[in-house]
Amino acid sequence: MPEVLPRPGIEDRLSRMIQLPTVSAELDRRGVEPFEAFVALLAELYPLTHEHLTLERHTEFGLLFHWKGRAEASDGPLVLMAHYDVVPVDETDPWTYPPFEGRIAGGSVYGRGALDDKGPLIVVIEAVENLLAAGFTPARDVYLSFGGNEETYGTAAQAIAAAFQQRGIVPWLVVDEGGAVVDAPLPFVPGSAAMIGVGEKGIATIELSARGDGGHASTPPPVTAVRRVARAVDRLGPSTFRARTPKAVSRMLGQLAGSAKGPARLLLRALAATPWLTARVFAALGGEPAALVRTTVAATMQSGGTAANVIPSQASATLNLRIALGETTAQAADRVRRRVADKQVTVRLVDASEPSPESRTDTPAFGLLEQALAVSHPGIPAVPYVMMAATDSRHFHRFSPSVFRFAPLEMSSAQRAAIHGVDESVEIEALECGERFHRALIEGLQ
Repeated sequence: MPEVLPRPGIEDRLSRMIQLPTVSAELDRRGVEPFEAFVALLAELYPLTHEHLTLERHTEFGLLFHWKGRAEASDGPLVLMAHYDVVPVDETDPWTYPPFEGRIAGGSVYGRGALDDKGPLIVVIEAVENLLAAGFTPARDVYLSFGGNEETYGTAAQAIAAAFQQRGIVPWLVVDEGGAVVDAPLPFVPGSAAMIGVGEKGIATIELSARGDGGHASTPPPVTAVRRVARAVDRLGPSTFRARTPKAVSRMLGQLAGSAKGPARLLLRALAATPWLTARVFAALGGEPAALVRTTVAATMQSGGTAANVIPSQASATLNLRIALGETTAQAADRVRRRVADKQVTVRLVDASEPSPESRTDTPAFGLLEQALAVSHPGIPAVPYVMMAATDSRHFHRFSPSVFRFAPLEMSSAQRAAIHGVDESVEIEALECGERFHRALIEGLQ
């Protein structure tokens, strides 16, 4: 008999995925070849998944796998989401290992996409492949929804969600990227927690623009277009939007109080019971705590001018807003206009996606997440929170009642900071725990 070679580990498969530069923001330069190569790689690495599940392509970059269950549940299927595109790399950044090498070192896999989002994707499809190898069939239908342009707010996941609606399929549970198993979830809370996003902030792009007299820089007018736009940006500080506490944050604090001790427990209980105080405290803390309780605004791009000695006749700045739950993008744009308070500055809402409703945690769907977590990460509590970034799951939360954002991977604060940054990496042990989570999640379906 021919020698049967052992199957390489999950780290080797993730390494090969990272080696394909599926940078959605660079399609014009790289073309679709890395994306098609990724689809082919999935077929090579996961033959049972491709043999037993049906695969549909939605737009150029959306992959939808359907795993038929033992019975068709009246309350809908499970949908597991991830994306295989990544953000660009600044070639001048000092990466320890080349970002698209997929280096395996020191018990970790390094490279762009290790955490966002090829790591979370691989633990999903690994679980499916392993269950198929064991002859398992889920109790209800399972879908794998993989998008290839999430980072550019593309249409892949949107098209997949639209297909569900057209077919009258309302998922019982949707799980996408988002929270993770983190250490010290708040500055004053020790220990680890599985932070599960029950809601997602909205996102809006706003352009500020102004016109003025151009001319030679040696004789500037009192207010130039550049100065007018800069003044408008300066007026949009952290206090632009009022702080208020979503229900999910109060629930998060109440749950974290159970694992805290001493003064921290008393503080968390007090904050959970007094949302107005939570809003003030979190806003004062700044950073992630402040972003949990208010709409944030950040100037991300500026333009104006063609030469160092020429006053431009027009200037603009682009703002990125993350809209708090309970607010709307239109309200946010109106608030920006009022704070800018300059009729010579045009405030234009370029594009927007509204914040999500909050998914309930007192449901069997959330209970299944807790059950799977007890298998993969025993002793670590599931804690609801508000997701501050945008995910593909926002296309499902309009019509599906239970949409949660959670990647079952352990991430330190340094690892979370490396997402979209330098030296992105994931521990091999974390990948193995993530695979156990998804295997337990599918096995626990009823």
